[in-house]
Amino acid sequence: MATSCTQRPALQSDSSGQNRFMEKLMAKIFSFYDEQSLIDVTFRVSNPTALVPAHRLILAAASPYFENLFSGDQGNNPIIEINDIDSDIFERLITFCYTGQMLITVNNVGAMLKAAIILKLDDAITSCVDYLMSHINEYTIQAVYTLERETHCKLLIQKIIEYETQNFVEINQRREFLNFNVEKMQRILESDNLNITREEDAFDAIKRWFNHDVPARQEQLPLLIACLRLTEFDANFLLTHIQPLSGCEMLAFKAMLWIRDPAARAKINMRFTGPRNFSKKTLLAVCSKEFGMNPKLLQYNKVEDKWQEYASIIFDYQLCRTILKEGNLLFLGGYKSGATSNIVRSWNIRNKAWQSLPALDTARWEHCVVELDGKIYAIGGSADTRKRVLASVERYTTSNGWQFVNKLIVGRYAAAEVTLNGKIYIIGGKSGRNDLKSVECYNPNSNTWTSCADMTECHYYPGVAAHNGHIYLLGYFSGNRNVERYDPQQDTWSKICSLKVGDGFKACVSLDNKLWAIGGNSGSIFSGKNCVSVYDEENDRWGQKCSLPETSIHSCFVVPEALLTSK
Repeated sequence: MATSCTQRPALQSDSSGQNRFMEKLMAKIFSFYDEQSLIDVTFRVSNPTALVPAHRLILAAASPYFENLFSGDQGNNPIIEINDIDSDIFERLITFCYTGQMLITVNNVGAMLKAAIILKLDDAITSCVDYLMSHINEYTIQAVYTLERETHCKLLIQKIIEYETQNFVEINQRREFLNFNVEKMQRILESDNLNITREEDAFDAIKRWFNHDVPARQEQLPLLIACLRLTEFDANFLLTHIQPLSGCEMLAFKAMLWIRDPAARAKINMRFTGPRNFSKKTLLAVCSKEFGMNPKLLQYNKVEDKWQEYASIIFDYQLCRTILKEGNLLFLGGYKSGATSNIVRSWNIRNKAWQSLPALDTARWEHCVVELDGKIYAIGGSADTRKRVLASVERYTTSNGWQFVNKLIVGRYAAAEVTLNGKIYIIGGKSGRNDLKSVECYNPNSNTWTSCADMTECHYYPGVAAHNGHIYLLGYFSGNRNVERYDPQQDTWSKICSLKVGDGFKACVSLDNKLWAIGGNSGSIFSGKNCVSVYDEENDRWGQKCSLPETSIHSCFVVPEALLTSK
């Protein structure tokens, strides 16, 4: 009598002895198969006709298909007909039942997968799908999509979604993408692992898909827009791009309310309010003891609240300006060897490689640089060491290079720049020996500068950031630790809680819906720690985070965490 499950012997404590036993047992089974000994079933397979001998017990243990087959009416027949699988493929899968291995090629993987699905060989299905996805460039993504439609294989569907999610930037440019159904689009866009560096990439993909067949997809558009991390957009983007879309008005309104009124968030019903895993942001600080020369890049670990070095850069220009654009740090202008420069160089954060870009028309240092709508603006600054002030403004586009636009109302250097609601704000600075309170706003649509309300006091080299629909400014020197807030709707400045830090350059950024002040020394400007503070808006106070290990901050950027993961 066979041993029942409840009477099965316990595992031996000597695992090596048990392994030897299993190896001997499997070797004997393989030899029975190779020698066709003790065969108790033979399959007659068509296309081409072949006879494939086997052992019922082994096949039934390997697959519920064979277990059910042998329990059915023809289960005791010595010869069983198989008509829906090619003989070569069938024989390979029978061998798989004995060895757990099979020879898969680009030419046979499709037929192998279809047969494995029929025979309910789950491990063989997994092997086929893994092979497909690791050889997708040889098999082609088009062929994989065809196989998905023919087999409806759940594992293949899952792996394709993972592939599309990981390679979304490339996939959404393919012709096949335009024919994705809305359910597939939702599965991809809902993923926290969607591999994009900014949420606008997902929005642009939705637009491309939607525009391919607007009448048929009009009602489906809100379903996809709701999959976006809408709170990652600023208010201007929501007003300009989301609110005008039919059926998306309330989505835009909720997102704007979430951004502008933290106290109301508990009452707002939104599907997604946090960033994606690949879109999770952190801080990248550019630190230099020599006014921007040869900077170190420090990345912030939010989980452990600590800073660590990401890279050191050799770049020997003082008081150049640095901006972040599409995964690159752009260094513009500056001062070297007694002369002002018009150099523009790009340093790729991921690849850590330099590239030269078209030079500025005007050499300048202590100037402002900002990006708006994909265009780069170089604004004001000093023309030479005599502080000859510049009011000129030049704009760079890939199609036209650098071109001058309307100049500032008041030429200035050592000012700060920020964008908000589709406009550029230039704040404070110096004009000759005079410190400035004045603020100017540039409208790119009309190519005009207009004066805004003055700050409550003068600031030069301030740190500024747009945050929750306002502009925040951090003072530079001690005695000027005040923090000011600008309301663009009311055109008014007001003071908020002052920073409890001393002299030093400060950067100001908005991260995770909080305002961060990076810099300002706890001791002297040369020996103290470079502080990091986070503003508690509800209680109007600043909390402290881990200080920077370097003593001078040049600039700081909010970047995707994935960007700092080297290839």
